[in-house]
Amino acid sequence: MGTSVTISAATDEDAEQILKLQYLCYQSEAALYGDYGIEPLTQTLDDLRAELARGCVLVARLGAEVVGSVRGRVEDDGTAVIGKLIVHPRMQRHGLGGRLLSAVEERLARERSARRYRLSTGHRSEGNIRLYRRLGYTPVATERVSPRLDMVTLEKAPEPAGGDVSRTYAASA
Repeated sequence: MGTSVTISAATDEDAEQILKLQYLCYQSEAALYGDYGIEPLTQTLDDLRAELARGCVLVARLGAEVVGSVRGRVEDDGTAVIGKLIVHPRMQRHGLGGRLLSAVEERLARERSARRYRLSTGHRSEGNIRLYRRLGYTPVATERVSPRLDMVTLEKAPEPAGGDVSRTYAASA
């Protein structure tokens, strides 16, 4: 019998595990673009703790281990900006990223009145783009960040009120 993966709000005690997981997960993105100076690889523990204090940060746990995370915040116009969706490489391709994204969307709509969702990813990150499109996101803009990187911005509207909010965010591993 496997251990369940649970999704919950991150705490300050999770900061070190999140940062280590972020560093691991963004290695492939850095290699894809030939840039190991990207912000997820240079973020400090203090910066991450500040994000934990001011935003909505969720973690996926397998026992005591943090195996996934996602962050979000809502801007004044009601747009939820979601970022740093990470899943441990050994846990990828099992639906955990989609469950984390759905959980943060639900929480941002319920607790912070999000009216739409926005996220960005690099143009070569085809797996990310496929996931986001499958979950209802539509590309709305592309911005050149560097000669090697274009950021693709995707958006979607929240589900109508009264939708199924009784989802269970657990899986066997």
